[in-house]
Amino acid sequence: MFPRINLITLGVSDLQRSIDFYEKGLGWKRSEESNDSVAFFQIGAVVFGLFGEEDLAKDIGIPFQKRQEFSGITLAQNLTSEAEVDSVIEKVRKLGAKILKEPQKVFWGGYSAYFQDPDGHIFEVAYNPFFPLNQKGEIVLNK
Repeated sequence: MFPRINLITLGVSDLQRSIDFYEKGLGWKRSEESNDSVAFFQIGAVVFGLFGEEDLAKDIGIPFQKRQEFSGITLAQNLTSEAEVDSVIEKVRKLGAKILKEPQKVFWGGYSAYFQDPDGHIFEVAYNPFFPLNQKGEIVLNK
């Protein structure tokens, strides 16, 4: 199997609130492929989806359960500077994100912060000087 992830979908409790958060907080543009039940955002080579959490559980075929505070998963966005990390954190803070870790220099030599979106999904925003971004904003690892 070719190694790739094409789509990441988060279950959310209030679709419109989450759409507003990602559009206004992170500046992501919703795709025309979105509809009343699901929102899609093109983020580099990956599509990011938002779907009602109860409907997502039903689609999977499992009983709906509220998620625990820490799922063991984070999503991360590498940015181009420490100032950009600071800017994103201030935008999402104004939209009500819970800031879990304020922007700071970190042990691995970069600069990062963590926040929870309105549904508790944990995101890291970081400046990593060891993972430079290409023209498309993508990390390209050495093979």
